Amino acid sequence: MKLKATLPFLVLTILISSCKSEPKTEEELIAYAKDIHDRVITLDTHCDINVANFTDSINYTQRLDNQVNLPKMLEGGLDVPWFIVYTGQDSLSREGFEKAHTNAMSKFNAIHRLVRDYAPNQIELARTSDDVRRINASGKKVAMIGIENGYPVGLDIENVQKFYDLGARYMSLSHNGHSQLCDSNTGEADNNWLHNGLSDFGKMVLKEMNKVGMMIDVSHPSKEAMRQMIELTEAPIIASHSSARALCDHSRNLDDEQLQWLKDNGGVVQTVAFRSYLSTEKSEARNKKSTEIKTQIADSLGVTYYGRREFRALDKTLQDSIRESGYLSKINDLAKAKIDAMADFPPEVNVSDFVDHIDYLVGKMGIDHVGISSDFDGGGGIEGWNDASETFNVTLELVRRGYSEEQIEQLWSGNLLRVLDECQAVAESLK
Repeated sequence: MKLKATLPFLVLTILISSCKSEPKTEEELIAYAKDIHDRVITLDTHCDINVANFTDSINYTQRLDNQVNLPKMLEGGLDVPWFIVYTGQDSLSREGFEKAHTNAMSKFNAIHRLVRDYAPNQIELARTSDDVRRINASGKKVAMIGIENGYPVGLDIENVQKFYDLGARYMSLSHNGHSQLCDSNTGEADNNWLHNGLSDFGKMVLKEMNKVGMMIDVSHPSKEAMRQMIELTEAPIIASHSSARALCDHSRNLDDEQLQWLKDNGGVVQTVAFRSYLSTEKSEARNKKSTEIKTQIADSLGVTYYGRREFRALDKTLQDSIRESGYLSKINDLAKAKIDAMADFPPEVNVSDFVDHIDYLVGKMGIDHVGISSDFDGGGGIEGWNDASETFNVTLELVRRGYSEEQIEQLWSGNLLRVLDECQAVAESLK
């Protein structure tokens, strides 16, 4: 009888205690979110790199103009950036493969120089989830490596083990263009396919990735390639930087059928903070108006304005000449000042739009299958999370939406590290 009389009192006490801990003011909410942000391991699965920022005189120990470097990571509380070994698509030839392999190796070497030579006391390379937690507990930042495009594998399957040994823990089998391994999502534009999914060699590479413990990334391959990957893989897969196609109809995003495949497979989709993959309408409206202003400024200066894609299409000699002149930077600075002064300028894609996608993915797949990525220094960045120094704003918005600390930990790193563990366990079982 005494126990029965005590239980309601205990429940009431717990409820009162819980109510007292709930933040009531904006200041309390921010402080509560900061505490969570400090405790959880924040992991971003996609940060592109430029080898020019990995030298003894210019490197990530400095607050560079790029979106991810150690000072900005410290300021925003970003713990684990995945540095990307990216190679663009070229001809499916011996020369193309060799050039891509050389490019990939230059990026692997750059990352290793950062952790070995330039900042060994500030950042360390992790190869397992245990490494991540150990390094984080030591107070250092954690570097991890992903490969965007399997093109540099060439036709030598031994490169899979080689890249794994260098620290790569995920790889996409294609990028913007069909590779020797699989079709790209870009084939959707004209319904032009090379392999109708995976090539025979691509299937062999996928099996080899299972064997070594490397996660399979489906953010760039075609839908049919993804279907075949899930059919063949013995381990969970990831989409390293994609969002929900139901909210933004772009071929780089995953539709509801793909989300169900990925959920059934046990994988995770890393929601990406990339403007045009979050809101086509807002992104296009702002880009159109911004381009108009930049073109007007360029005309007044007697020069030509090039957007990102136009610039990339230029001959490298012309690109270098434009960079040296600095006039594009001047145009961008003048345009920014003008845009900032315009009250009616089209709104920017922001953190709220980003978390709308997280909400949708969690609703469709469950909290266990959703994560976070930025695509910083590769086109990513939104208002509120435009570089690593603003990482806390994502956690703050998640707290505003009612996510618990446990759920926020899953979104930031828990789910992705769980998939890594499972892939490495599959590799052990296949030995």
